Formats: sequence, structure tokens, C-alpha cells
Amino acid sequence: MRKLLWLLAIGLLVFNFQGMGQTPYGIVIHGGAGNGIVEGRFSAEEEEAYEAALTEATEAGYAVLEKGGSAEAAVIAAIKVLEDNPLFNAGKGAVFTAEGKVEHDASLMHGTSKAAGAVASVTTIRHPIEAAQAVMDHSPHVMLTGKGAELFARDQGLQLVENNFFFTEKRYNQFLRAKEKRSEERSYLSEDFKFGTVGAVALDQEGHIVAGTSTGGMTYKLYGRVGDSPIIGAGTYADSKLGGISATGHGEFFIRYAVAYDIVARVNYLQESLTQAAEHVIHTTLVEAGGDGGIVGISPAGEVVMVFNTTGMFRAYQTSEQPLSVGMYGE
Repeated sequence: MRKLLWLLAIGLLVFNFQGMGQTPYGIVIHGGAGNGIVEGRFSAEEEEAYEAALTEATEAGYAVLEKGGSAEAAVIAAIKVLEDNPLFNAGKGAVFTAEGKVEHDASLMHGTSKAAGAVASVTTIRHPIEAAQAVMDHSPHVMLTGKGAELFARDQGLQLVENNFFFTEKRYNQFLRAKEKRSEERSYLSEDFKFGTVGAVALDQEGHIVAGTSTGGMTYKLYGRVGDSPIIGAGTYADSKLGGISATGHGEFFIRYAVAYDIVARVNYLQESLTQAAEHVIHTTLVEAGGDGGIVGISPAGEVVMVFNTTGMFRAYQTSEQPLSVGMYGE
């Protein structure tokens, strides 16, 4: 009898161990949403470049998770790839402000500890998402801005660069067109210059969800304007029991309607799935308010969510249960 009990105990341990190994994990990313992302606008070569970049970022994050790494490390790995790619409005290739320089915003949130970090209006930090991580992990604060954030980044040993490091001819030409439009119409912003953000949300094998977002903001933005990307609850939010969200779009609306938090709150208070909650907020709340954009997210069960009310959103995901998938246009 004693031997039988020991065998049963060992069997239960093996069963539990195998069950633990079946915990879902994965990552979902975005590279911005907008009404200019339509079939026919991009050449075959440009489409291939976007798909390759999204693939590279997703695989970088997923490789961390597959090896048992943390969701935080996976999000950082994926976003750094996007920040280094001039195709996207974050890091190198970010848009120009009305003053003719590049300013970045970024944020990161851990869904288990609820720790969060953000930086805004920074101009010399090579990887703004690393600065957000440093604020979260190594300071008592949630957000640092401007010169203070850059001094903190220097003290943390992060890589600093001259602002012209982020220059690309494509973005500079967009700046010149926006400047000309401003001169002709006396209007600072238009549909052509609103969108562009990168983000990632990951679920690791320990069940932790982390969300991060990074952006150069709006082309020709004014006077240190800060959008939703560095604001916890607007552009980024994570709760390991409910889900994580990274947003992209017209930030002023995402701030006013606390979009990232609202989606997760609906899961909590209304018992909706993450997909149902995102669909309502993006297609009803935002549309009725006049806001454009989208989100990516992941639930504790590994449910991947990619919802947008624009014509397209650069996006990709990979999970332990789903192969790599990349998309640009609306279905």
C-alpha cells in the first residue's frame, strides 16, 4: 500500500510538472495604425520590408519567451528592433516636431507587480523603451520627462546619441510638407501626420503579462506635446490576471478615454473577453468620439487581440500555440 501511495504521489508530481510546461506564452506587436495603410499604396519591395521588420521584431521577442525568459525582456527585445528600424515612427526614423527635431515618448508596465515606467519628450536616448524600463526598475517614479529623463538615462548607463542620429530623409520630407501645409492652411495637424507608434505585449511562461509602447509622436507636433504612448492607462496598460494592451493612433483621444485601461477594465467589470472589450472600445467608444487608431493585446490564456478602426495596422504575433503571423491591411 505504501509503495502504491508513493507511485501515486510521483505520478501527480509528473502530471503537475507537465501541466506547468503547457502554460501558454506569446507576444503580439504593432508598428502603428492609420488610414494611409491601404493596399496599392506600397510597392512589393516596401511590403516585403515591413513584413521582414515585423517578423524580426516578433521573433526577437518570442525567442526570449521560448527560452523561459521574462515578458519584460521579450517586450524590450521586440521594441528595440522596431526603434532601430527607420520604417517606423519610433527611435531612428521618428517624425519631426514643429521645431525641426525629434522627440520620443515611451512606457512599460508589468501586469503582475503593477510597476510602470515612462519617459516623455526625450531627444538623445538611443532606445527610449530602455529608459522607460530603467524608470520602472530603478527609480521611485513612474514618469520622467525631458532633460531630467535624459540625465537619469545617462546615470543608468544607457546609450545617448546626438539628435541627428534619428534623422531620416523620409521623415524630414514629411516635416517640410507639414510646414508648408501649416503655412497655407494655418493648421498644425491633419490626417496625413497623425499616426505612428510601435508597441508589444507579451505573456511569459510564468504567467506574467507586460506591455510597452514607444513613439516619436505626431509630425509637426507643438511645444513638447506628449501623446498617449507614455501615459499608463491611455497608451499602455497591463494586468496579468486580465490582459495587456499597447495602443496606437490619435493620442489625444486615447488619453481622454483612457483606452488601454478601459479595455482591461471591461474584462474585469463586465466579464467580457479581451477581444470583446477591445472591439467595443475601438469600434464604438473611439468611433463615436471621432478617434482613430488601434490596439494589440494578449490575455492570460494566450488570446491574441489586434483591433483597429483605421484601414490598416502594422502588426504581428507568435505564441506557443499559434505560428508567426504578420499583417498590414484590414481584413
